[in-house]
Amino acid sequence: MQVAPVIIIGAGTSGLATAACLTKQSIPFILLERENCFASLWQNYTYDRLHLHLRKQICELPHFPFPSSYPHYVPKKQFIQYLDNYVKNFNINPLYNRKVVLAEYVDGDEKWRVKAENGNSGEVEEYYGRFLVVASGETAEPRVPEVVGLESFKGKVMHSTGYKNGREFKDEHVLVVGSGNSGMEISLDLANFGAKPSIIVRSPVHFLSRDMMYYAGFLLSYLSLSTVEKLVVIVSRIVYGDLSKYGIPLPSEGPFTMKIKYGKFPIIDLGTVKKIKSGEIQVLGAEIESIRGNQVLLRDGKSYPFDSIIFCTGFNRSTQKWLKGGDDLLNEDGFPKPGLPYPWKGKNGLYCVGLSRKGFYGANFDAQNVANDIALLVPQDERK
Repeated sequence: MQVAPVIIIGAGTSGLATAACLTKQSIPFILLERENCFASLWQNYTYDRLHLHLRKQICELPHFPFPSSYPHYVPKKQFIQYLDNYVKNFNINPLYNRKVVLAEYVDGDEKWRVKAENGNSGEVEEYYGRFLVVASGETAEPRVPEVVGLESFKGKVMHSTGYKNGREFKDEHVLVVGSGNSGMEISLDLANFGAKPSIIVRSPVHFLSRDMMYYAGFLLSYLSLSTVEKLVVIVSRIVYGDLSKYGIPLPSEGPFTMKIKYGKFPIIDLGTVKKIKSGEIQVLGAEIESIRGNQVLLRDGKSYPFDSIIFCTGFNRSTQKWLKGGDDLLNEDGFPKPGLPYPWKGKNGLYCVGLSRKGFYGANFDAQNVANDIALLVPQDERK
């Protein structure tokens, strides 16, 4: 049994940010991570061409700016190096291969008890802390929808977390399921490697460039959200034209409104629109009805042969599997409940970081707030 004032679950960027903020306050913690490294999503489950979609100043972790030599939009390899330097700078030492199976508040002890399977020994270990920080992230478990006949498909089937680059798909007809940023960028990467990608786009999406996002953030300091949103939509329409003629539905709500209401990010275009307009990326407007062999039948009655299928269909949270209690803070999908004055704070010393759907900026804001709040409750004799 190990005891510390704070237990953090998850050593992704949110967990690391929380650990660094607690370190600045000299508050001891235990950081549990189910994988064998920190930021495992970035290190093990992202594609090669990935860059930060927003400028580095918005994405840096607390108390540690990016090096000035880094480009505005940091590539995956440099971002991982930055995180490695972050861990070393704050002397963060996660306990790896610890899969949490239970976290519950013990009333009599006024502490959180966490049970975790040690992937190395197979033993179930126990940890106790006055405070529990859920930092397991929005992207805990890859989600693949159930599709009738998928087991009969003879080609490659993978989730986006298994995709690295399009080299192995050259000359193949590849179906990309999911039209978020990952789906759009993987489609672009496939086309660049000589594959023939088709992407299913069922719901309306906004396309914005990096510069549009940057200047929108700048204008928000001076203008209302609705005004900036209207300007961005006008500029996007001028730059990209009417994409409905290419099978992409036009949204009735603005990109930032959709982000706030539904957690749906606008698409940061890095060349996908050009490939769609040229026909190098085919847009399909109906979801999959069933699969028979390599033939994919869509719900609009059309059928297409494919060599491979890549599901860019997002993730599920894992908290509902191991967190007992916490209903005051998190909903059944594992996100903070709307309308709370402090969406990062629950009862009995429960906190969450990185679940606000506001990207790195929101997670870093959460981490600092959580650490500051805990610091008010931890006496000096319990600090390092």
